[in-house]
Amino acid sequence: MKIAVIGSGNVGDALAKRFANGGHQVTIGARNPENPKTKSIEAIHNITVSGIAAAVAASEVVVIATPAHVAVELSPQLGDLSGKVLIDATNAVQKKPEPYATAFHAFQALTTAACVKCFNTTGFENMQNPWYNNVKIDMFMAGSNAQAKAVARQLALDAEFAECYDFGGDDKVQLLEQFALSWINLAIMQGQGRNIAFKVLRR
Repeated sequence: MKIAVIGSGNVGDALAKRFANGGHQVTIGARNPENPKTKSIEAIHNITVSGIAAAVAASEVVVIATPAHVAVELSPQLGDLSGKVLIDATNAVQKKPEPYATAFHAFQALTTAACVKCFNTTGFENMQNPWYNNVKIDMFMAGSNAQAKAVARQLALDAEFAECYDFGGDDKVQLLEQFALSWINLAIMQGQGRNIAFKVLRR
């Protein structure tokens, strides 16, 4: 797949590398594509850096890895998203993209993309390496668009997560963000450290 990752922070960097390692053609869309730190990622196979609009135009899938509260101002910069899948990997647990509850709801209202929530429930370290003692951890998604969910699940598997569990439809997006807050609470607020992850087990 041709994937645009919007955002060049820790999460965007980690996801771009995982997708590229999975054989996808990845472009990081950055506000300042000439930034040396961002530009340095081009040394990695299958990853290029460009402006936001150019990255989106060349993509089939757009992954948003920016702060959630910028969703409203970011939406018009993405251009025409008709026929594209947008994966919202943000969390509005601290600051919301007013007047919307989450970035997912903002992108759903302000763009023509097929939207899904995914890659938001764990730290970037677990995106860089989803393996724990020879066991792969799980990813989770939410949204009502079946096409977008199928794409998100495939990308999660390609990024070497064991499974991408379906939390439900659009009405479960905020629950998925609360699930992310549970990881943040354990890892940071309760001092468990960032090298912890969630795994669904069956008897």
